Amino acid sequence: MSEQDRASALNRRDLLKAAVAAPTVALVQLMPTPAAAAPVPAPTAAAYTPRVFNAHQYKTLYVLSDLIIPADASSGSATQAGVPEFIDDWLNLKNDVLKTEVLGGLTWIDLECNRKFSHDFVNCTEAQQKEILDRIAYPKKAAPEDANAAAAFSHIRDLVLSGFYSSKIGIEDLRYQGNKMLPSWDGCPESALAHLDVNYQEWDSQRS
Repeated sequence: MSEQDRASALNRRDLLKAAVAAPTVALVQLMPTPAAAAPVPAPTAAAYTPRVFNAHQYKTLYVLSDLIIPADASSGSATQAGVPEFIDDWLNLKNDVLKTEVLGGLTWIDLECNRKFSHDFVNCTEAQQKEILDRIAYPKKAAPEDANAAAAFSHIRDLVLSGFYSSKIGIEDLRYQGNKMLPSWDGCPESALAHLDVNYQEWDSQRS
């Protein structure tokens, strides 16, 4: 199986598990990175006017959102779930510190792309975009001079995940059915336990 096939085979539950188990892990690492120039998606919510981001920042957020959560066989992408709109609305209601960090992170990404590739982030190839994001996707591994940008990217990634999994598309993708009465409880299926790499015996020993 090729690297691209393996990336395509990852389902949204795998992405969510990675985010919950290790929030500093870059989800963009799970994406294939062909050398062709990355297309620049235009914001689809024509009726929505950003209040926190300017037009260029908003387009950059669109690209980042779909790099973090792309569309796959089971559901749509972050932008199809309205994540950029969610982030703009969320930041508009939050304190200025978070806004400053996120906007500063977007500015840093463009500055570094222009310094290295003479293009803004949205006009770089996917390989170039990945090269820049790899520097800030792992805060513990980031160079000291990249620490602030890594912290900002972590905020952006967290906002993308929060927006997606609170959207209609994200909730449907999780197959969440809400609280239901059960006549009995026989424990999690073995397949689910194996997927999470846990077992009841180990759990009981840790509690005792």
